Amino acid sequence: MRKFGFILLCATVALAGCSSNRSNAVSDNNRKVKSIKLDPFAGKGSPYYAGGSKLPFGGGKYHVGKPYQVAGRWFTPKEQPGYDKTGLASWYGEAFHARKTSNGEWFDMNDITAAHPTLPLPSYAKVTNTANGKTIVVRINDRGPFVGPRIIDLSKKSASLLDFKRKGKAQVRVQWLGVAPINDDGSHLAMMNQQLEEGASVRQLVASIDGQAPVQVASQKRKKRREAPIQVADDEPVEQPKPNKGGFLIQVASFKNLENANAAQQDVSIHGPVRVAEQTGESGSIYKVQIGPFPDKNEATNALYAVRDTGFPKAKLMRIVIQQVSSR
Repeated sequence: MRKFGFILLCATVALAGCSSNRSNAVSDNNRKVKSIKLDPFAGKGSPYYAGGSKLPFGGGKYHVGKPYQVAGRWFTPKEQPGYDKTGLASWYGEAFHARKTSNGEWFDMNDITAAHPTLPLPSYAKVTNTANGKTIVVRINDRGPFVGPRIIDLSKKSASLLDFKRKGKAQVRVQWLGVAPINDDGSHLAMMNQQLEEGASVRQLVASIDGQAPVQVASQKRKKRREAPIQVADDEPVEQPKPNKGGFLIQVASFKNLENANAAQQDVSIHGPVRVAEQTGESGSIYKVQIGPFPDKNEATNALYAVRDTGFPKAKLMRIVIQQVSSR
């Protein structure tokens, strides 16, 4: 919810975040001065919450909106199933705290919320800091950002959870999960993040929102009890699953315990042909969970992202090394 965005949006399209009464933004001089100091695009903004210090959660309206223009750029809001984009994220806080968002809710910098230029309001999205792997589910209830190549503007709390508040910006991956409930009191968003913490995949989170099925995370909890996967060197030769096929394999994880490897095999079985390969060395047996082979790298890469969403963020793509043995 950038004030710069409000100025231009009010001239082109009626968004809920715009205020038609200039006196609303000037009535509190102290807060306006604070906004000017904190934000380079300070100007007329949406009204402040007048109901007390505790801000209500939710309570806005479902809003998509028509195409609009900001600073010469056109934005087309719409539902975007499968939206999965990586780009720059920023965050906003004190200068916009307690102001009305673009769908009529109230911005609380201490909630796990965000602004996006085109996704429906309110929506859920999974946001991952690509630098450290930290991830959260945010409630998108505002429009923005409209600065440069940024793709999402996160609340102060969201930036803190993703560990980039001090830096100000971060490279993130944004995956749209679906439309969020209007009258959530915060408990539904908390449930979504709890499910994410327990290992729910994007597909499971989407199903949970749509009411298609309860999220099944028992297998993910089982992974927490087993030992951490063993790190394997990137240049390690990969055993050829099928002679003379070539292509790519997904190295899901490696385990010392066969039972744990079998459990992981079940977790990723929907992503392709999976097997547990045993490798014996001086320290004993290691059981590698692998998916493939994939003859096409693009197909293998898409499957890799799906495997990581299942709960194996360190899964990696490996080219199959065909080792020929000469006969005598």
